[in-house]
Order: sequence, then structure tokens, then C-alpha cells
Amino acid sequence: MIRIAGVSREIRGEKILDGINLEIRDGEIFTLIGPSGSGKTSLIRIIDLLDVPTAGTIFFDGADSATSHSGRLALRRRMALVFQKPAVLNTTVAKNVAFGLVFRGVDGPEIERRVEAALNLVGLAGFSGRRAVTLSGGEIQRVVLARAMVTEPEVLLLDEPTANLDPVTSELIEDLIIRFNREFKTTIILSTHDMVQGQRLATRIGVIMNGKIAQVGDLHEIFYQPRGAEIAHFVGIDTILHGIVEKNDRGHAIISAGRSRIEAITPIQPGRHVGIYIRPEEVTVSSLQGGVPAQSSVRNRFSGTITRIAPFGPFIRMTVDCGFMMTAMITRRSCEELGLAVGSLVCLGVKASSIHVLPERP
Repeated sequence: MIRIAGVSREIRGEKILDGINLEIRDGEIFTLIGPSGSGKTSLIRIIDLLDVPTAGTIFFDGADSATSHSGRLALRRRMALVFQKPAVLNTTVAKNVAFGLVFRGVDGPEIERRVEAALNLVGLAGFSGRRAVTLSGGEIQRVVLARAMVTEPEVLLLDEPTANLDPVTSELIEDLIIRFNREFKTTIILSTHDMVQGQRLATRIGVIMNGKIAQVGDLHEIFYQPRGAEIAHFVGIDTILHGIVEKNDRGHAIISAGRSRIEAITPIQPGRHVGIYIRPEEVTVSSLQGGVPAQSSVRNRFSGTITRIAPFGPFIRMTVDCGFMMTAMITRRSCEELGLAVGSLVCLGVKASSIHVLPERP
């Protein structure tokens, strides 16, 4: 287990990390997400002992990393780090992969065996004699992953591992990351700004903002129960309303939000100011043909006009003016079948159980 205790880092008077406290469990994929410049790479480098924190320390299985040079080197050899922009030596693929083993004094036959196994693992069998610098970006990334895994690390750190790759290659690399974790029980710590990647890979997620850990939790907690507006915006929640709980009957609340009344499941009692968070994929959309909404059992229903439609991968993300702005996401096919366009009248529905409510100060 890795325990990060009160870690801060300053560079030329600027605080890059501020009092980070975090635990990484053995065998998990822990994903750090956050905006560019939030401190993800700095934290990865400190965990790998490449950089020294201004304050705080890192513990590995209870051992303090603030030790002698030889002690830090021993800890570093239990880990491997893959940078966002991988670098390869201008030599063969085999020599690139063998680099860490040579430094560890592993004998020739064992190096050959392990390099071959590592290249097979990442799908580059037969590439041993190729010159590494002539490979494609995706192939280079796999060479670097093989170079990391050939040393059999307990901890693999990945800094934006697919940032510069196309979607097909990114999926291949993600599959390899999952395979490393499952087959070798490797603890993996990776940073990413890709929300889909964060959801697909992570056992747990840490949100880092402005050099601080804003929230730690599983996929559902981070993406569906964010602890505040800044996190909510970052994980894709555009519809954030503010209101006051009018009444609450055994957890079923009525919330006044401007001219709207919203039903939600929350223990928050009447009189409290609250934030109301609605994920776009939780919103159903139906056409208001003839001004009559389709029949539905959904408690929260709002009529409005589409003000913006934008493609979002295989989906359509739309903004609807319901007296307040609400974002919804539906498939392209649904959008076409409903004949929706900017200016169309629609009815939006949201289940009470799909709304996340947080208390706010008055």
C-alpha cells in the first residue's frame, strides 16, 4: 500500500501541490483526474520519487521514502513510470525493452527470455530487431509499456498514457493496462483528463484540482455524487440549479428552484439551501408534437425549446431552455427519429432518484 501524507510541492514560490493525503491500495487501478495544470503529473513524479516534496512524505508498505539514496533507489526499483510523451533510444526494440534489466545486472539469457515475453505481452512479437524510432506512436507506446513491465514492477505509474494516440490505439493501450492489473496484480496509478477512460479503467478515482484532492471515490461517487459544482462541471454535469427544500416526506423532497418545483430523493430537511445536480444522460427527451407531451411516470417534467445541439461521439448533446438551462444527451438515431433541431419544442423528464442534492450555505 502507498500512503501519501501531507505532501506539498512548491516551485519558485508557486504551490503546485497543497497538503495531499491519499492512500493507494495494493492491486487497484487508481486514476487521477483533473484539469490541465491541476498537479496530476507533479504527484505522479513525487510518488515515483523522481521529485522531492517541499513538505510531507510517501510511505510504501509503511516504509518512509525519506531515507538514504540507496533506500530510495530500492523503492524506485519496485516501480515503473511511463511518461505522457514516451521516449525511446535510437536502437533496436529489444535493446529498448532490456534497458532496465541491464541496469539491474540481469544476465543475458534471462534478459532475452523476459524481453521476448514482454513483447509478446504487448502484441509486438517479431519487433525485436526493428529500430524503435521508426515505429508509429502507438507502437512506441507499447514498446515503452513493455520496457516498464519487463522489470516486473509492483507499481506502474502512467502519466496520460493515451494523450497523443488515436481512439483505436488508445483502446488497445487501455486493454493492456487492464490486463497488467488482472494478470500480474500490478498496482496501477494513472493520470488522465479523459473522462471515458477514467470511468473505464478505474477501481477508484481521485479528483485533483488546484493542487488539492477534491474528492476520492468509486465511479458512481465521482460521476453521480460529486461534492461540489467545480467537480460536477469537470465530470460532465452542466445542469446545476440552486433551491430551497420546501418539504421532505421520509426522504422524498420537494425543492423550490426559482419558478420550478423539483422532486428528489434526499435526507436534507426543509428550509435548507441546496444545489441540484442532473447528469445529461439521466434526462429523457420527447417531442412536444402539437404541444402535448408523451405519457410518462417520471415525476420531474419540464417543457422547453432547444437552443443548442452538438455532436458528442455517437450521441447528441442538447441544451434546452426550460426557464432554466438543462442539458440532455440522446443518441443520434433518437434525435433524427424525433426530428429535433434548434428551436424544437421538447419535454424533458428526470427521475427523482436520478437527481443529486447537496446542502449549500444560505
